[in-house]
This record gives sequence, C-alpha cells and structure tokens, in this order.
Amino acid sequence: MSIKRIAILGSTGSIGTQALEVVSHHPNLFSVEVLTAQQNADLLVEQARKFRPKEVVIGNEALHSKVSEALSPLGIKVYKGDAAIADLAGQCEADMVLTALVGYAGLLPTVRAIEAGKHIALANKETMVVAGELIARMALEHQVSIYPVDSEHSAIYQCLIGENERDVDKIILTASGGPFRGKSREFLSTVTKAQALKHPNWSMGAKITIDSATLMNKGLEVIEARWLFGVMPAQIDVVVHPQSIIHSMVQFQDGSIKAQLGLPDMRLPIQYALHFPGRLSSNFPRFNFLDYPTFTFEKPDTETFPCLRIAYESLEKGGNRPCVINAANEVAVAAFLRDEISFLEIPELIEKITGKIDYIQNPTLSDYVQTDTETRAKALELVNNRKCWM
Repeated sequence: MSIKRIAILGSTGSIGTQALEVVSHHPNLFSVEVLTAQQNADLLVEQARKFRPKEVVIGNEALHSKVSEALSPLGIKVYKGDAAIADLAGQCEADMVLTALVGYAGLLPTVRAIEAGKHIALANKETMVVAGELIARMALEHQVSIYPVDSEHSAIYQCLIGENERDVDKIILTASGGPFRGKSREFLSTVTKAQALKHPNWSMGAKITIDSATLMNKGLEVIEARWLFGVMPAQIDVVVHPQSIIHSMVQFQDGSIKAQLGLPDMRLPIQYALHFPGRLSSNFPRFNFLDYPTFTFEKPDTETFPCLRIAYESLEKGGNRPCVINAANEVAVAAFLRDEISFLEIPELIEKITGKIDYIQNPTLSDYVQTDTETRAKALELVNNRKCWM
C-alpha cells in the first residue's frame, strides 16, 4: 500500500495536533508534506522536527525568521504569510489537504487545493458556510472528494455509504447543547468567557467552543450539510442530545434511521477521513452502552439561543447572506473573547450587521471576498461604537 502524503493546514490547533497523533500511530500509511500555523511558532518547529515535512508556513510574518533559522539545518523550506498558505495548498505534492484552519481563513486554501485536484479532509466548516455552492461545484468539476472531519458530518457521511442519496428523507444533526443548555436569557446576560469556554463534552479551540455555547456552531453545520450532502434546508433537523454519543443520523424515505455512535473523540473522524474508504484499528477508548443507559433528546431553544435561527434564515436567503453571518459571527466572538461585548450581544451584533451589507444572489469568489471584508469592517465599527446599537 502506497503512503498517502498529507498537508495539514493549521497543524498547531486542536484538529491539527490530533491529526498528527493519528499520523504518528500509522507511519507506514501517512507522510506529512506540509505543516502550517498562524502564531504558534514553537509548536510548529517542534512538529516539523518530528514529522520532517518538505515545507512549512508561518502565517505571522514577524515569526518567519525564527522558524526559518530553526528549520533550515533540516532542509525544510519555510514560507510566510496567509497568501503562502493558500498557494502551497495548491502547489505542494500532497495527495490530501487537511484544512484545519479557523474560520474564513480556510476558504482560499481549500479553493486552491481543489483547483489542483487534491482531495480535501475538511475540518473548516466555514469554507462551506461562506461559499458552499461554489465549493461543491468546483469539487465536482475537478473530480475532488471532500471528506468531512466534523464529527456530525462524518457521521452523516458514514450513514450514507452504500445508500442512494435520492432515498434520503432528512438529515438529523445532533447538538450537545453546550455549557448553557437549559439556562435562561437572564442567566446568559452575565456569563463570562471562562464559563462559555467550558464545554461539557468536547475539547476544542476557543472559537468553536463559543460557537457551541451560542448554538451558532450548529447553525453553521446546518449550512455546511446543505452543500456537502445536496439536501434542502427543510430536510435538515437539529436535535439536542446532551450525551454526545449519537453524532448524527439520516432518516430515509421508508422511515428507517441510521445513526453513527461513538465516544466524543475527534481522532475518530480525523482518522476516518484520512484513510477513507478503509477503517484503521485504534487503541482509542471504546463506547459501552452500559456506561450510557439513557439517551435523551430535546428541541433546541432558538428563542434563548437565536444564532441557530439566524443561520437557518441565512441559508434560506442564500447568496452571500451566509458569508455575512459568518464574518459577523467571527468578529462578534473575537470581541466577546476580548471582553468587549457580552454573550447575548453576539447574536445581536450578527443580526444588526445583516441589514447593512448588500445582498448578492449569485456571488462569485471575488464577491465572497469583498462581502467578508466589508462585513468585518462594519462589524468592527459596531463593536467600537457599542453604545450606538445597545
């Protein structure tokens, strides 16, 4: 069996580090061609010394000399800047590109990789949120497979293996409910970022953890599912499943339902995506039904957590509207993490900004880029003039 060459974009983040853990357990199956990071130069250097990629990129250009000096004796080429990450995604010799970048930053590298005919292991849901219709069309045109790494979308992907997609009645995305499930708006009005960053089940990066707390993460997953699996918005349901054991389900036209279960461990969907269509043995902890004698399900509370409603509305509107809410959400979450706005002001800011950006029904890639830039600028303006919209 030939070794699969992997490029990991965002190697120092939660998904990237776990992907390298998978690679380290299967050195006869995978090699690392490219590693990229935005800020964590020390960890990037440590990873490069261990996995010996041909090329690395540090997004923060001020850190380039530090990384270059550390890795030049090993013959590893070191590049700098976000443009280099996108360029290398298309130009490297990898067979598969794992896009584990956070937020909108994943879009252009994914586009370049698809244009180069490289298969994608997609851990960056924002790529499909911002430009899902374009990405789906490009993947078909370039005969590129997109293997979802999100636990929910990986579950759906696995449930659809061997099925006729025309037989799908609906997709059922499960949500943990986050750290504030069942809480009131009064409670949420005083929550801190420390509270919001304590997810009950998953260990994730700061941005996605806050998105989980607001239910925006589930809203973004709804949009992603629309384009990954070619279903209509009305065919995508969300159900809160606090145990996080059923990762998602598919209901078929005959009424039967297939579900994928497992302990909340991101190494499982990462490994599945990297080695598809085969399954690798692992020593990961096993799920035992006796440890979870009860599964519970709830309807999501979109009044207390309006971000899920906002995401559905943007998907129905289509065009560049999902791009707008994604950019506004990234600005709002960053502001919350800087203690500049409150938890409840995250959805308020997102809704406030949607009416300020021109709607484009059939956007091009350049339209998406312009929409993202304009939305961020206006959202930051609102953050800086918070008293004007409170």
